[in-house]
Amino acid sequence: MKATAKILLVEDDRSLSRVIKDYLALSQFDVTVCEDGAVALEEFKAKPFDLCIVDVMLPRMDGYTLVEKMRALNKTMPVLFLTSKSAKEDRIKGFVKGGDDFITKPFDIEELVLRINVFLKRSGNQSTEKIFHFGKCAFDYSNYQLAVNDHKQKLTEKEAEILRVLCMNRNRVMPREEMLQMVWGRNDYFLGRSMDVYISKLRKYLSPDSSVEIENHHGIGFKLNEKSTS
Repeated sequence: MKATAKILLVEDDRSLSRVIKDYLALSQFDVTVCEDGAVALEEFKAKPFDLCIVDVMLPRMDGYTLVEKMRALNKTMPVLFLTSKSAKEDRIKGFVKGGDDFITKPFDIEELVLRINVFLKRSGNQSTEKIFHFGKCAFDYSNYQLAVNDHKQKLTEKEAEILRVLCMNRNRVMPREEMLQMVWGRNDYFLGRSMDVYISKLRKYLSPDSSVEIENHHGIGFKLNEKSTS
């Protein structure tokens, strides 16, 4: 984790934002606070940040729209949503727009710090390997691009993160819980269902190469397998 990680906090509740900022400052984070989505977007464009914490309900530009615009500028930076909504539909919408995790109000500030540390550690300690070769496939993680039999497929951030985890752990079954922690920073039922959808899409992309498959080990996890050609 970076000792002076820069965090953008977008929260219109001044009392809550003050508490969060003060506590994060004690944890050696450099926090910039914005009270509405439009101002936050301009701040995001003007300065580099290591992680963003975004409230869903904001004046001028809601959190979902803000994060969608952020993702157009930066596809890899961790984004955590703050929300008082816990409905499945709201969470799914947040993940679709580009959020990495949800913190439901009211929340424990220490838990927030722990989740921040997980995401910063993950983003700051990426594997140095950026291009993976397996079967007739070439996966360029840096550019989110998968080439299968010379056909190039652009991947979403989460598709790329999941495939990277599988590539880094070839020849072993990756437990579902471990994959969720590595990709999202937590083990959650709804995230697990989302991961299944991404796995299905990756299988479709890989299907032209019959020598490669993502095996499903029921109740355990997944394994990227290269079939023997002998």
